[in-house]
Amino acid sequence: MERIGIIDLGSNSARLVIVKLFDEHFMVEDEMKESVRLGQDMDRDGFLKPQRIAETIKTLKMFKRLCDAKGVTRMIAVATAAVRRAKNQRSFLDEIQATCGIKVSVLSEEEEATLVYRGVINSMDIPKGIILEIGGGSTKIVYYNRRTILNYVTLGFGAVTLTDLFKDDGSTREQTERIEEFFTEQFKKIEWLSEIDPETQMIGVGGSFRNLYKINRVVKKYPLAGLHNYQFATEDFNSEYDMVRELDVEKRKRIKGLSPKRADIMPAALAIIKAFTDYLHIESFTIGGSGLREGIMFNQALPMTLERPITDVMSYSLNTLVKYYGCEVKHAEQTVRLAIQLFKQLRVLHKFPRVYLKILKIAASLAECGHRVRYYNNAQHARYMIMNSCIYGATHREIVLAAFVAGCCEREDIPPAEWARYRDIVTEEDLDVVKKLGVLLRIAACLDRSGMGVVTGINCDVLGDSVIMKTELAGDAALEIHQALAVNGEFKRAFHKNLEIL
Repeated sequence: MERIGIIDLGSNSARLVIVKLFDEHFMVEDEMKESVRLGQDMDRDGFLKPQRIAETIKTLKMFKRLCDAKGVTRMIAVATAAVRRAKNQRSFLDEIQATCGIKVSVLSEEEEATLVYRGVINSMDIPKGIILEIGGGSTKIVYYNRRTILNYVTLGFGAVTLTDLFKDDGSTREQTERIEEFFTEQFKKIEWLSEIDPETQMIGVGGSFRNLYKINRVVKKYPLAGLHNYQFATEDFNSEYDMVRELDVEKRKRIKGLSPKRADIMPAALAIIKAFTDYLHIESFTIGGSGLREGIMFNQALPMTLERPITDVMSYSLNTLVKYYGCEVKHAEQTVRLAIQLFKQLRVLHKFPRVYLKILKIAASLAECGHRVRYYNNAQHARYMIMNSCIYGATHREIVLAAFVAGCCEREDIPPAEWARYRDIVTEEDLDVVKKLGVLLRIAACLDRSGMGVVTGINCDVLGDSVIMKTELAGDAALEIHQALAVNGEFKRAFHKNLEIL
């Protein structure tokens, strides 16, 4: 186990994340962010300004202090657009080294685009995508297909530099209209951008998209806190865009969900998104919670990602959570295997399509994570923990359903008020799905009650009013069979069949 500190020194903000590395996995354990505006006023002469440098060094000293307090053994610091373009880059980096003891590497445009891509491709199950990342001093577009980058471009304008560039062009609405026109002209110069496959999905990453989600969450009273994989309709985006740019800076600072420190540059960022979605006729996009910093994390925890992406994003993510929560790995794996066998062999009864296997796998993997809170009522704790875990490769709907499946694993009823909270994500018909999958999960968990893997397989036959379950054993399974038979009442209510286990 190792703790590393990753510092991302951007044109708008400096961010530190403290990451725990363990068994080829990682988990963020702490973070700190400061708006240093390093790229502000650079366009006049190409130099980082003394006030911005002083603020950055002050911030980096605080980052170093926090890393020392948290037992960080290694620091990785990178800088992007503002430092990359700065004429006084060398003296700035030397001053950081001398005063903070931190060596900062300046990323090339290719390195930065590649890290953003790695953060996305290893955390999202989107086979064909175009990534839009808006920084303070640059905007990156990365187009990929079949887990390979096809094209990328870095435009030398971001939310901070555009705000400075168009600040004298009338009202905020007029400024944003000029930015839209400006960026549309930039897009026209990118030949491959007009030739992307129409099935390509847009993915938005970075601070502007995070704030966009937070605003939308407040407006829609969205129940999930995690932004990763959030689906955003362009129609909803346009409404928020119009709202934000009609307000002055002081009123923008009071918008719930929008960081006050980003209020002045948010209209410029949204204007870029507007120009992009209009130019490519995009009807909806997905917000990703992983970008450049996560790209570094994947490379550090799993060096193979330097060569090729993770093949099964969701399985990797679930394994990370199982280990981080301290669950019994072998028991979790066995529960998943038995739950999948039950699902497949009883399809004649439940008639659920194969896509529900994904939900069952999430629930079975993390069914016992609630034990980390307290054994009693552990199913309720598991529901909460799954609901608030960032599970890569899973949609918000799949996470909610899996959380409720795990939550009703221990004879727990589904609280109507709790279910109603997620009515915009799930349907009433899903309630039957959850209950039936919950029964299958409970049987699977019981069949490995000792955690010894004595039930190696099952074969189910549906005969008349009964389901005959024959077990394949590698030892004494009296405990497991006894526990599983106790689920007979719930099985009968869910499937209208008696359960017999041999």
